[in-house]
Amino acid sequence: MRIRGKLCSTEAEVLITLEDGRIVSIEPFVAIPINRAPDYFGDADVWIAPGFIDLQLNGYGGYDFNLGSWTPAHRHDEAPWRIMELAARAGTTKVCPTIVTGSREAIAASLRSLTSAMRQDDDLLRSFPGIHLEGPYLSSEEGPRGAHPLEHLRDPDWAEFAAWQEAAEGRIKIVTLAPERPGALPFIARLVNSGVVVSIGHTAANADQIHDAVLAGASLSTHLGNGAHAIMRRHPNYIWDQLADDGLTATIIADGHHLPAAVVKSMARGKGPDRLVLVSDSVSLGGCPPGLYDNDRHEVLASGKVVLAGTPYLAGAGHLLDVCVANALQMTGWSMGTVIRLATENPARVLGMDPLQTQIVPGSETDLTLFRLGAPGRPLEIVATIRDGAARETAISP
Repeated sequence: MRIRGKLCSTEAEVLITLEDGRIVSIEPFVAIPINRAPDYFGDADVWIAPGFIDLQLNGYGGYDFNLGSWTPAHRHDEAPWRIMELAARAGTTKVCPTIVTGSREAIAASLRSLTSAMRQDDDLLRSFPGIHLEGPYLSSEEGPRGAHPLEHLRDPDWAEFAAWQEAAEGRIKIVTLAPERPGALPFIARLVNSGVVVSIGHTAANADQIHDAVLAGASLSTHLGNGAHAIMRRHPNYIWDQLADDGLTATIIADGHHLPAAVVKSMARGKGPDRLVLVSDSVSLGGCPPGLYDNDRHEVLASGKVVLAGTPYLAGAGHLLDVCVANALQMTGWSMGTVIRLATENPARVLGMDPLQTQIVPGSETDLTLFRLGAPGRPLEIVATIRDGAARETAISP
């Protein structure tokens, strides 16, 4: 397979040759004679990026990774495959399926179901580099707890987590928690020592508690600026404290609904291009047609925004990384190459992946996302995603 396009990192127009899932050569593109059929696909307007990596995705298109959650789809057992297919259409080649707050039994059942699917399918296993457990060790305060059910929020319990990790066959890679919970600091240290990335989120922690969490090993902030009080003291507060801490990489939702453009730009400047990651945090209603759902409790607006019906309050994210990357280009003012890092190199580094998996160089087995820029305010136009050297969910035929 040969691909023509512009590398996001250098903006150079190149011709990439892939064989057996590996990049074998990258050459400057030279126009072929007009009377000869091209032996490649793509064109001068196609951008070539490493495959997008989403560290936080709950569901999409009516499917959910969480068993028992409301969803308009009828087959929960299809969810991992269907969500990954839809994510790939939006340029995402790797996802951290996100399991959220629930009872001990509900979380265990979701983890077992997801792990069973991964065990059945090597392609799915490669597409899911780790599971993200968001909760249940989160703040119980209104605002910070977000949509997480109050009755299931609780203090960290190592025996409980160990049982979940066993159900997941060791695949829980990220845990989001509130560090002010009693017992959180030794729990963080134990998670980190076991190879799990700890993320601060849905928290009302003070400056000392956040600092102590970082000292214990926390290294990530979950969707910074969301899962927070609607009104808080202007300073100090837990948003500023996390933004200022160089030990924390921040994930943000740049879907145009969760954070205003000025906030995205300010967070980008505060964290810089090395400590910022784009996530979708999409829920099952993401990508569904506009209308009322869940016995008229939730509504999908024409914009794709998911809200509690009849209110302006968000009920989850409704877009994938094709929207978030396009918005970040507009909101940050950063170059194409810099913004693409927020959805490729930076999340890969959080997960401890081999850096070659997000580098477009000869010899690498990097997944690729090919796209064109849409009009301002529009998602990226995904041309193709290429996983394991094969074009998937393509808009054009190789």
